[in-house]
Amino acid sequence: MRSRHALLALMVAALGAATFVQIRTRAAERAHRVRGGFLDVDGARLHYLERGSGPALVLVHGLGSMIDDFVLSGLFARAAEHYRVIAFDRPGYGGSSRPHHRRWTPAAQAELLHTALRRLDVYCPVLFGHSFGASVALAYALRYPVERLVLASGLYYPTPRLDAPLLVPPAIPVLGTLLRYTVSPLVGRLAWPAWLRLIFGPAPVPRRFRQFPAWLALRPETLRAIGEDAAYLLPAVHAMSANYKGVRIPAVIIAGADDRYVSPHAHAARLHREIAGSQLLLVPGAGHMVHYAAPQALMEAIGGQSNFPDTRVLAPQRA
Repeated sequence: MRSRHALLALMVAALGAATFVQIRTRAAERAHRVRGGFLDVDGARLHYLERGSGPALVLVHGLGSMIDDFVLSGLFARAAEHYRVIAFDRPGYGGSSRPHHRRWTPAAQAELLHTALRRLDVYCPVLFGHSFGASVALAYALRYPVERLVLASGLYYPTPRLDAPLLVPPAIPVLGTLLRYTVSPLVGRLAWPAWLRLIFGPAPVPRRFRQFPAWLALRPETLRAIGEDAAYLLPAVHAMSANYKGVRIPAVIIAGADDRYVSPHAHAARLHREIAGSQLLLVPGAGHMVHYAAPQALMEAIGGQSNFPDTRVLAPQRA
């Protein structure tokens, strides 16, 4: 009898959690201002935002993020003053769908972006990738023409990830479906302040980031995308790392010197040693979200206007 009561209580709790998650997800989707356009590419509906004129600059966001991150940081507006800047929501994030028929590895996402860019008459862009987006940008550069490569806060080698046990489960078949429609969004929302302190630290979380749509980033389908990306990342960078020395395009590698999420020494500095002619910028006092801490340095790197030595340490800058 007790086991039946416990099972009934668990079912009621799960139903209540699922209802709450659905309500918050629908509210977040209604409140989120849809900007930009859409492209139907290889079965995926890809959302993008485009502004400005000049050379093409493509921005690729990281894990659990979306176009809004580049808008809130000010990077998108700064870039649009000099470039035809195009930012994409990667599959499963923001306004983009993530079809189930394909394994969305960094290489697969790079292929999707390449097809989308050809639709937009972009053939050799300046490519900027942040965090997981840096892996997608590298995968792109290893396959397709790129004018310049700017990589920020990326994980480039298969080092242990303490966050994987938290991120991957929502992508597990059957069990993951149950988790991401009930418990996982609630746990993610409770952990949200600590997560922000981790990725922005040691710098404070900027006030303008409060506008980031947390519940949109924690909706069930996005949690599936996060889990799959986290599962694919280490095998993908392990395979790609054998080809890093073959990169022959101008490349700038940027990281927060005090990044607590991805070690700048185990990843950014090591990649710099492997890509001949690359430049390395380590920003003191900055963490993983280096595009908030050093916007001007990023714009210099994107524009190829930097005349600094191979390694440069910058003071944090205000956006």
